[in-house]
Amino acid sequence: MSRPSRPWTAMALVLVLLAGGAGLLLRTQWLTDAPALRNRALADAEATSRVAAEVGGALTRVFSYGPGDTATTRRTAHHLLDGKAARQYQALFGQVEQRAARQRLTLTTHVVRAGVTRLDDHEAHLLVFLDQVAQRAGKPATTVAAQLSVVAEQRDGRWRIVDIRSR
Repeated sequence: MSRPSRPWTAMALVLVLLAGGAGLLLRTQWLTDAPALRNRALADAEATSRVAAEVGGALTRVFSYGPGDTATTRRTAHHLLDGKAARQYQALFGQVEQRAARQRLTLTTHVVRAGVTRLDDHEAHLLVFLDQVAQRAGKPATTVAAQLSVVAEQRDGRWRIVDIRSR
């Protein structure tokens, strides 16, 4: 009876080790390339706070107006909104301006909470909870809660809102 030769056994062992090493290398690449690792919202508290504050402040400014200062709100929106968000805002705000003057309507928006769900060097996705207080002349104020999904892009060191969706 002949015994298996040692070179074949050694070669088989080397192949198994190489295959195992290649598998571990692929698994390591997959883990280090996971989207969660690229999401700065999970690791960079300072950048996350900064974008939440800037976008929250922008939302407060573009969704707050009085019957005599809608032009100021419109100009502010021009500087803080872009893309789809700017187009939606322009389409709706014309109606709001007429109603605000006619009903002597004041709307005050407060960001209750803004959470950044995804953040990279150029784009941020946020979930924002708002309280909006509407006051019409001679009537009691009413408060309505709103929840928005917001996308902002960083341009020239500032975050500009490019998409707003009601949730």
